[in-house]
Amino acid sequence: MATRLRPTHASAALLVTCAALAGLAPRAHAQGPLHQPGWELGGVFDVAATSREIAFGQRGQGLGLGHSDVSLRGPLGRALSAQFTVAAHTHEGQLEAELEEAWVETRTLPAGLQLRLGRFASQVGRLNEQHPHADDFSERPLLHRAFFGGHWFDDGLRLNWTAPTPVYLRLGAEVLRGHQLVHEAVSARSPGAVTLNARTGGDLGAGSSWQLGLSWLHNRREAEPEDPAAPHEHEAHGAHFSAKRTTLVDLTWKWAPQGNNRQRQLAVSTEIARMDGINRYDTGTQRHTGGTLAVVWRHTQSWEFGLRTDWLLADHPHLTDFEPLRLREQALMVAWKPTHAQALRLQFTTQRDALDVDSAARRSVQLQYVLSFGAHGAHAY
Repeated sequence: MATRLRPTHASAALLVTCAALAGLAPRAHAQGPLHQPGWELGGVFDVAATSREIAFGQRGQGLGLGHSDVSLRGPLGRALSAQFTVAAHTHEGQLEAELEEAWVETRTLPAGLQLRLGRFASQVGRLNEQHPHADDFSERPLLHRAFFGGHWFDDGLRLNWTAPTPVYLRLGAEVLRGHQLVHEAVSARSPGAVTLNARTGGDLGAGSSWQLGLSWLHNRREAEPEDPAAPHEHEAHGAHFSAKRTTLVDLTWKWAPQGNNRQRQLAVSTEIARMDGINRYDTGTQRHTGGTLAVVWRHTQSWEFGLRTDWLLADHPHLTDFEPLRLREQALMVAWKPTHAQALRLQFTTQRDALDVDSAARRSVQLQYVLSFGAHGAHAY
């Protein structure tokens, strides 16, 4: 659960902590013949000014803190590694801090196996596992915000297997609490959520590559149908819609002239999600669906341009009935990255064709600044 902090004190503490990271982050050092890195400290400061909050968005109107964090990672002997991340963000005018990651992972299991235990972000879908400040847009796609609260991290266990094949192939399974998917449950079983996922990919010549993902989520926590007359307070990191079964398919293709993706790169990605078994009143014809298509062009090492279109169709449960919900969203962004550790992004977002979405924003402008300190994890594909 998030902890509410006084904005002035929390903001000052976070700024002081982030400013200290550049000088405190230890360098990797040799440990025996394998030259294993030591413990590393890093952080990210994400702030944005928003003209108007968008429906299901993660950023409120005005100046606010986005997904900012401080992480500590390193080995626990030769067999294990660990990571701890404390994140802070603005929600409804208040600054909230929470323990986002606290996990231990194996490093030496045989046959391509890897086991992780603790609190971590689920591998479901293409983007959820990476931190939001690493995205190409200032807000997550509509389906991720609506179905997973933007960034679903949870307590549980994960087992991955990477196949010894020329083409990349990873199979994974997770057992999680599922509380972030459904905070108030009519009925719940333990564990609250189970996921299965497969990811494969490879190169297409010297200049392009591809990756395909398939995820399946079994949610064992049934949400209480919403009463339109009752006041509703949404958690900062919580799903707006839930169902018993969720299936996601994602596909990404990247092309870089002469294979130099640091200088120029075209990335095209799409993801489609479907949720079935909304609750006990579902007749079998109700479902939630969502999709996203994004194109990002890195013109030079410092400039990027992106366009994304999203759609959401849902059967919103109201007591024993269902109301149709519809929303479309388009986002256009330009980003300037003077260094590897900085990004200044200007984004224009429009939402239209809204049905049963009173908070839909016809137009919204966001100016986002991201600054990284110290060590940080490798970028996802």
